Amino acid sequence: MRRASRGARIGEYMTVTNAVETTMIWGTVSGASMVGMVISLLLSVGLPIFLCIFIYKKTKAWVPAFFIGCGIFVGFAMILEQICHAIVLTVTGSVIRDNIWLYAIYGGLAAALFEECGRWIAMKFCLKKHLTRENALMYGAGHGGIEAFLILGMSSMSNLLTAAMINGGLMEKTMTALEPAQQEVTYHQLSVLWTTPAYQFYLAPVERISAIALQIALSILVYSAVKTGRKLHLAAAFGLHFAVDFLTVICAAAIPTWVLELGLLLVVAVICVVVYQLVYVQMAEKK
Repeated sequence: MRRASRGARIGEYMTVTNAVETTMIWGTVSGASMVGMVISLLLSVGLPIFLCIFIYKKTKAWVPAFFIGCGIFVGFAMILEQICHAIVLTVTGSVIRDNIWLYAIYGGLAAALFEECGRWIAMKFCLKKHLTRENALMYGAGHGGIEAFLILGMSSMSNLLTAAMINGGLMEKTMTALEPAQQEVTYHQLSVLWTTPAYQFYLAPVERISAIALQIALSILVYSAVKTGRKLHLAAAFGLHFAVDFLTVICAAAIPTWVLELGLLLVVAVICVVVYQLVYVQMAEKK
């Protein structure tokens, strides 16, 4: 969704005012794009809440499991994993950043390692007295739900506010306070909002639906691993997490976004069906 824009530079800077007038042609963020942002924001907030209520009403799952999922994701994915990225990518420099295969492998391994370890710790200790398949569902909804809000919800909110400022002319006025070099960098970053095809803003919710569904399926696998001691299920969760992240990065550079998102939705649907049939159903609690 965030592609670097390639606006052409017209002429040389003479003054700050002249630079803005000659090289920064401000576009308008379309209504269709803004509707897509609104849908993304509503889904990132509404879907997790809906899942929490739905799972509770259907299964009487332990509601705190939802918030444990939220906390584990923040702690392991947003804090510990980001610290790891800062260290590894700083030490390796451009070696990993400039090689898509190394970047995909590293990113997939890091995400799988931190998130699945966090999920295992949650099942092993945080949910120790409430370790049921229903609570694993609730945990997965929290884990995937907070991810949706932090990744899609926050960016959608920011995009909406920025788009409103651009369309109202406020952003262009605000930019005059920046240095010429900063103006150009900021302009090219913001231009993505009006140069990106509107339909792509509607693909983000599809991607998040896939991500939440996958997080729930992985939570069931790790729950099964902890409950029954089947290490194969933990390995499967790690392997599936790595594979999906790895393939997403590689395919994003080779195929259209809509093909990638629809393909991802199909793959995750298959994973969910298999996990439900082979693990969730089999793990039915014996009364």
